[in-house]
Amino acid sequence: SAVCMPCEQVAKSIGMDTRIGNKFLNASVGFGGSCFQKDILNLVYICETQGLQKVADYWRMVIEINDYQKDRYVERVISSMFNTVSNKKIAVLGFAFKKDTGDTRETPAIDVCRGLLADNAKLFIYDPKVEAQHVHYELAAEKFSWDHPKRPYDSASKLQDVQVVQDPYVACADAHAICLLTEWDEFKTLDYHKLYSSMLKPAFIFDGRNVLDHAGLRKLGFIVYALGKPLDPFLREQ
Repeated sequence: SAVCMPCEQVAKSIGMDTRIGNKFLNASVGFGGSCFQKDILNLVYICETQGLQKVADYWRMVIEINDYQKDRYVERVISSMFNTVSNKKIAVLGFAFKKDTGDTRETPAIDVCRGLLADNAKLFIYDPKVEAQHVHYELAAEKFSWDHPKRPYDSASKLQDVQVVQDPYVACADAHAICLLTEWDEFKTLDYHKLYSSMLKPAFIFDGRNVLDHAGLRKLGFIVYALGKPLDPFLREQ
């Protein structure tokens, strides 16, 4: 990382304390899901009503750091790709907030995709369990709209620069970069030699879950960004 040893070593050291454990210390582009953020905001509210403003500020900072992590990821993607992703095809692998679910509520992929779309990227999204109308709904809806739905998912209008596909190889063909946002097991076993051959060069991978073989990807020719790890030599020059 920018301030210390690789994040896996930090997580391993902290996780050796049995009071903490090692179950939820993996690096990520950000946490999501319907409960965690809402529970933290409820805690902020309770602290404020009890006059504990400094405690409330502490817990609010957890949300702010999570938002910062997503913003930082987007900024890294854009800056690495010569300071713009305008009209560039970006393959987004994973949209659910975690693997083995189709749940998209508060998934970090929403803010990442919106950040890339704000710079006029062309997104091709693949997730094995998330349906196309859910992706379009989440990207167009207001924050927390899933908690007070005003319209059904199938009424969501399709965004012009977003395509949802059923094959990761289709998503990556002729892409400038891959953004891996959900830690699906199948992403670990994709044929990355085939993906690299089908992509425009230089070909970038931004691993938002640190689940890929980064050394192996670099041998294939990819420029790799991994969370909490030393930057690829190419990225250090950007």
